Amino acid sequence: MSVASPSRLGVLALSIAAALTFGAVQAQDAAAPQAKPQTAKTTELQTVNVTAAKRVENMQKVPIALTVITAEKIEAFGQSGDTVLQLASRAPSVYAETSYGRVFPRFYIRGLGNSDFDLNASQPVSMVYDDIVQENPILKGFPLFDLDQVEVLRGPQGTLFGRNSPAGVIKFDSRKPSQETSGYARVSYGTLGTANVEAALGGALSSHWSGRVSALAQHRDGWIDNDYTGKKDALGGYNDRAVRMQALYENGDFNALINTHARWLNGSAMVNRANAIELGSDTLVPGFSRDRVTQDGRNKQHLFSWGSNLHLNWKLGDYSFTSITGLERATTYSLGDVDGGIAIPNTPAQASAVTAFPVETADALPRDRQLTQEFRLASNTQDRLNWQVGTYYFDEDIKITNYDYATLNNHALDGYANQTQRTKAWAVFGSTNYQLADDFELRAGARYSHDSRTFRVDRLLSPIGAGPMQLSANPHDSRWSGDVTGTWTLNPNVNVYARVANGFRAPSVQGRVLFSNSISQAKPETITSYELGIKTTGMDNRVRFNADVYAFNMHNQQLTAVGGDINVTRLLNARKTQGYGAEFDLEAYLTPHFVLTGGGSYNYTELKDKNLAVAPCGSACTVLNPLNANGNALVDGNPLPNAPKWVGTVTARYGIPYGESGEFFIYTDWNYRSEVNFFLYQSAEFRGKPLLEGGARVGYNWDFGKREVALYGRNLTNKRAITGAIDFNNRTAFVNDPRVIGVEFRAEL
Repeated sequence: MSVASPSRLGVLALSIAAALTFGAVQAQDAAAPQAKPQTAKTTELQTVNVTAAKRVENMQKVPIALTVITAEKIEAFGQSGDTVLQLASRAPSVYAETSYGRVFPRFYIRGLGNSDFDLNASQPVSMVYDDIVQENPILKGFPLFDLDQVEVLRGPQGTLFGRNSPAGVIKFDSRKPSQETSGYARVSYGTLGTANVEAALGGALSSHWSGRVSALAQHRDGWIDNDYTGKKDALGGYNDRAVRMQALYENGDFNALINTHARWLNGSAMVNRANAIELGSDTLVPGFSRDRVTQDGRNKQHLFSWGSNLHLNWKLGDYSFTSITGLERATTYSLGDVDGGIAIPNTPAQASAVTAFPVETADALPRDRQLTQEFRLASNTQDRLNWQVGTYYFDEDIKITNYDYATLNNHALDGYANQTQRTKAWAVFGSTNYQLADDFELRAGARYSHDSRTFRVDRLLSPIGAGPMQLSANPHDSRWSGDVTGTWTLNPNVNVYARVANGFRAPSVQGRVLFSNSISQAKPETITSYELGIKTTGMDNRVRFNADVYAFNMHNQQLTAVGGDINVTRLLNARKTQGYGAEFDLEAYLTPHFVLTGGGSYNYTELKDKNLAVAPCGSACTVLNPLNANGNALVDGNPLPNAPKWVGTVTARYGIPYGESGEFFIYTDWNYRSEVNFFLYQSAEFRGKPLLEGGARVGYNWDFGKREVALYGRNLTNKRAITGAIDFNNRTAFVNDPRVIGVEFRAEL
């Protein structure tokens, strides 16, 4: 393996030694007799079951690097109306960002992701919602509510999840109906007019049928003034609503689950801030105000998406047969002032917002239809041998419309192009795990995938005077992926595993031709990953500690040169990308009333391609990479964009019992990520400083936790941070939201 230099081997060796030492201590703790019998009741960690291998298993027995984010954490992280981006830095090696507001999350695992802003973007982090892959980036932003848990599976997941999962999978599981009546309601209100209402109700409909309905409504007032138009509270507001309805039929060895869901969103697109970054620095300019902009372009965003899926399960003696059918549809329109400033100032004070030229564009998704079908035959749990085989089919039909508007001509339409794409993919897969000895299990799997696309773009009107144009492409590929894992059971509380896995991302094509006369394509990318991990429990099952180290080699990584001199995306392939790192998860009951969780990671990435060059910024910036003869930046040796070296997260909850059924409590969570670079090239300006953000809840619950009132705060320090940028005609920045403080009431049946 060519990744490791002596210094890197030292880092990996120390990480492995630390993990194994902790495991040995835990093993001794498990084996040692108690000095005195315990008379007081001790609180234990509950068993966490996951479906990372498409069957229900104890998390501690699944030999891959994974993190489970509980429903309690999701509710706390999202109290101020945060989208799925609330998961950024909430698990080791996970980061997320967007340039699209609430509808287009971009996730990164172990530094691998895609900063592409096109609605046709392919991403190497697969997001799977109730066993249905959400391929289009618009579908990936469905709100988080009434969930059992979120599973983050790090590393290639090419066997069971297939194409476009070389970085990993984020898996969302909704709470399912049952015969038991259950439900809850949660209402909160905070600063900036931030309101959230969430509710669910489920129970028996008959002896064989049960149902569950859940809904979410989120609102924020406009809170950003536009000094150019003089409108107060012009931007930043939204109304976001979602609903999920489920029906479960159970009769003996057969069950069927029907899921229907929808989302409606109206609000602001991303609010761009012209000339917000200081020249020669990664800081905001003096006098920057988060609640004010000066813009002459328009801004709005709306979305409607809906879908339905059907899960059928038969237990056939020693086997189980599963069919999963999914349909997802979406339409969206997002319009923004891309340059983030103005062309002609009305007052001298507005001169700082003047940009080289106005850019007002919109992207629409008038059609997105995704159909998936999976069949799976699996053995029921046996002592030594378990296996599963399956087939998978994917059919996607999308249409994208790109618009350009003449800001200085009463926002008249002056650019218009349509992209259409039909993707068909199929795969066959199988996996098995065999208990070779009482203390050693072997897992292996393989998948064969075929992927083909038919792409066409028609430019009907050009904003730069070019004529109509039609271009097409038909990328296709067939490829094997798989994994092999060995697990050693050192004692009932300690497992050590070694895993080798590979995966791939299907070929991609882009055709933003309003400002360009060509389309770009990227060849398939492949990855081979090596992972060594340990999973432990100890201290009478009051501590759970999991850790791993990994290294990967990626060939032909698909990259996107975003922005630069013009407002287009260009697909590239890097000859080679290398990475390595270490990760850990910790959960502990320090006392019966004090629970601590934590996680952290170190991730190193490096591009290895001496000839790879991209256009640097189209405005004044300080490029730190050497330039080639064409004036493009050579990016060999650079880290990947939006790939922080360090990620850390911690939560703590302390409760003080009061009376027979009440409790005062305080809950806090903090997450950290180190510096990130926004683009493939490096510059002094276009990067984000290290960021630490936190939240807290202080409250009282009673009736054994069924009623709760709490005061909450998000971004407690009110830290201002640059979270992204646009580099083609000025130093445009995106920034995080300000502090939100509010009150919440929750009731359960």
